[in-house]
Amino acid sequence: MDLFKEKFIHLLHYPEISWNTVYQILKKDPSLQSIYQASKSSIPPNPTLPNTRQISSSLTYPTIPTEMIHEQIRQYKTNDIAVITIFDKEYPQSLKEIYQPPWALYAKGDLSLLEKEPKLAVVGSRQATLYGKNAIRHIFPELINHDILIVSGLAMGIDALAHEETIKLGGRTIAVIAGGLYHIYPKENIPLAVNMMQKQLVLSEYPPDTKPLRWHFPARNRIISGLSAGTFIIEAKRKSGSLITANYAVHEGRDVFSLPGSIFSPCSGGTNELIQQGAKLVTSAKDILEELKYMPHID
Repeated sequence: MDLFKEKFIHLLHYPEISWNTVYQILKKDPSLQSIYQASKSSIPPNPTLPNTRQISSSLTYPTIPTEMIHEQIRQYKTNDIAVITIFDKEYPQSLKEIYQPPWALYAKGDLSLLEKEPKLAVVGSRQATLYGKNAIRHIFPELINHDILIVSGLAMGIDALAHEETIKLGGRTIAVIAGGLYHIYPKENIPLAVNMMQKQLVLSEYPPDTKPLRWHFPARNRIISGLSAGTFIIEAKRKSGSLITANYAVHEGRDVFSLPGSIFSPCSGGTNELIQQGAKLVTSAKDILEELKYMPHID
């Protein structure tokens, strides 16, 4: 690891440091020459909402517990955790195009999956119904047969089912989690996460010992959609977190796909609304395959 990367990762381990704070520090000290000679910080306390902190022109580095952070970073190699920063060649180009791309990805598993295309984000309700489960079983075999990599969030419901079905079919899948790699949430999905860390790939933008906070969940949705050529919503209530992922995809110019559902099912309220707003209605894998820009037209 070169010295700049070491300093940069060190900076990202400062507790509660925001995206904007890192940006302002890089503007002021692009080579991070002063990070180990940090003086006491003039940074105000972190606000309730992330990434909104205003930094004064007199900003100095925060006081950072150097040895503690160095020890954490040393343990990553022991635990087979890779750190890919936005300055590394391995960092996905598609992520650089999104709003506030993660400064780093903490990764455990098969890193070659970051290079595999095309990727499809699949998200949906945590209270998956039999209809949603059957839709995954109906649509996924052809997607996996065409080597589509599935990206999701390791949440209960549709997310976990998407990962599990992909693995069952012999496909490849990436999970983007809220919080760090040492704090998998929900606990019910720890066995799935451990399996994916061995044979698939699990990513986080937070240092591994970061406990998941409420705002981490909507924030990670931008990474799920940002990694992917398109986003497929399977069951979502109106005002669902899954719709946040769809909105990120729209703003990033990516395809949005939606599974239609009964007008009597609350779990289809959000997906039907997406279709009204222009998302492509999906009844089969073909509807997705023919739209992904990496795929030829499917007859």
